[in-house]
Amino acid sequence: MSEDFASYGIFGNNFGYLGRPLSRGSKDADVAVLGVPYDMGTSGRAGTRHGPQGIRSASANLRWEERRWPWRFNLFDRLNVIDSGDLEFPTGESGKMVELLEAEAARHLEAGRVLLTLGGDHFITLPLLRAFSRHFGRPLRMIHFDAHTDTYSNDESRYDHGSMFYHAPREGILDAEHSVQIGIRTEYDYEDHPFTVIDAERFASMGIDKAIAEVREVVGTEPVYITFDIDCLDPAFAPGTGTPVAGGLSSIDALRMLRGFQGLNLVGMDIVEVAPSYDHAEITSLAAATLGLEFLYLLAAERGE
Repeated sequence: MSEDFASYGIFGNNFGYLGRPLSRGSKDADVAVLGVPYDMGTSGRAGTRHGPQGIRSASANLRWEERRWPWRFNLFDRLNVIDSGDLEFPTGESGKMVELLEAEAARHLEAGRVLLTLGGDHFITLPLLRAFSRHFGRPLRMIHFDAHTDTYSNDESRYDHGSMFYHAPREGILDAEHSVQIGIRTEYDYEDHPFTVIDAERFASMGIDKAIAEVREVVGTEPVYITFDIDCLDPAFAPGTGTPVAGGLSSIDALRMLRGFQGLNLVGMDIVEVAPSYDHAEITSLAAATLGLEFLYLLAAERGE
């Protein structure tokens, strides 16, 4: 596949996430940003296929700061980030999307890049976890921000944004015992649930510092993947999503949590379920773009001067 974006027409104004260079695979890149415009696994309101475009557009508001508060350095002095554009797959062919996404994720990982993926609905995390697990040779540990556990058994549909974390432990690609779900505020199987859950009410009562400490204790030092469903945030902070649930985290809650993960063995992140057509003034897209930027700063902080 060519590295020249001119032949793809992906961004008519040569605009990538945070204004980063557009490339299919620069050899010296540390991080690749990949969009996955897929929403055929959606159970509620569709529209997350436009999420990558919305997040990239909103990220323009983050480009003017040479150093992102509260960090004390310029991110791009330490980290070479490229925007790899959107995954291309035949319209309506979920199986082909899965195949191509696993291959594309593997390509970046084999090149030594950390992958930041912009969804798309949450189903895309399942093929991503498959690629990451194969690359690292063991089940991944996960930090999962969401209003829903997404552990709902669905053996009838292979493509469902509510059943990825039912299937992933059964496939041996996810270590549920050492994974945490944060912000949950919908029903799940309380008696037989394999993940540690910090639900929205417990999160509000325990405080940020205790929540961070619990997450760090559960996931330990093994490779950790972060998946952030934007509906983890309260609809006041993220109205543009398919399945909004009142009573969620605030933007500052989420950002403080991410900063508390500095030093963990973070290997990748996805941000999913942004649906710009239900957004107002890019509130949701901006929140997602900012979460991605915070993840990049976490990676850069580990590189020192």
